[in-house]
Amino acid sequence: MAEQLTGLADDRALLGRTSTAERVSDILRSRIAEGYFPPGTRLSEDSIGGALGVSRNTLRESFRLLTHERLLVHELNRGVFVRVLTVEDVEDIYRTRALVECAVVRGLGEPPYDLEGLAGAVEDGRRAAREGDWKGVGTANIHFHRELVALAGSERTDELMRSVFAELRLAFHVVDDPRCLHEPYIARNADILAALETGERKAAERLLAVYLENSLKRIVEVYLRRVGDEG
Repeated sequence: MAEQLTGLADDRALLGRTSTAERVSDILRSRIAEGYFPPGTRLSEDSIGGALGVSRNTLRESFRLLTHERLLVHELNRGVFVRVLTVEDVEDIYRTRALVECAVVRGLGEPPYDLEGLAGAVEDGRRAAREGDWKGVGTANIHFHRELVALAGSERTDELMRSVFAELRLAFHVVDDPRCLHEPYIARNADILAALETGERKAAERLLAVYLENSLKRIVEVYLRRVGDEG
C-alpha cells in the first residue's frame, strides 16, 4: 500500500495541471460559444497563455481537450484554429439536438415546471432585439435551449449538450445576416415557453421539432449558397 500511495503522490502535479487545463478549456469553450473566437481564428499560445496567466503546457492540454470536442483543429506547422464546420457537421449537430431536446420535453413529469431560466432567456432575446444586438439574440437563443435541456435535471446531458451548443455557435458565424436567422426564433421560443407554462408537453415538443427543422434548413441554405459563391 505504501508503494501505491507513493505512486499517487507522484501524480499530484499531473492532477493540478489537468484541473487547470479543464478550467482553461471551460473559459475558451465559453468564449467560442459567445462568438469571441470565430471559425478559422488562429489561437495564439503566447497571447492566450499570457492573458490567462497559464503555462504553455497547460494551454496545450486545454487545446487538446477542445480538439477532442471538435471545437478546435490542429494543423501541422500552422497551429491551432477554431474549427470551420461543414454542412455534414451542421446536420449532425441538429440531429443530436432533435434527439436530446425533444426527448427532454417528452420526458418531463407533471407540471408545473421550473421555467424561470427559459423565461429569462426569452426576455434576454427580446431585449437584445430591441437594442438591435442580433449577436446577443443568438446568444440568448442558445441560452434558451441550454435551459430547456437543463429541465431534464441531468448533469451528463448538460455536459453533452454544452459542447454541441458551442459547435452550434460556430455554424451561426457563416450567416451574413444574423437578424434574418435569429429574429423569427424569439417568438418561437416564447411559444414553446407558453406551451410548457400551461403543461402542454406534446404541443411544446411539436413546436420544438418544427423549430429545429426550420433552423437547420435556414443554416444549410446559407452554407450551400456560400459554397456556390466561393466556387
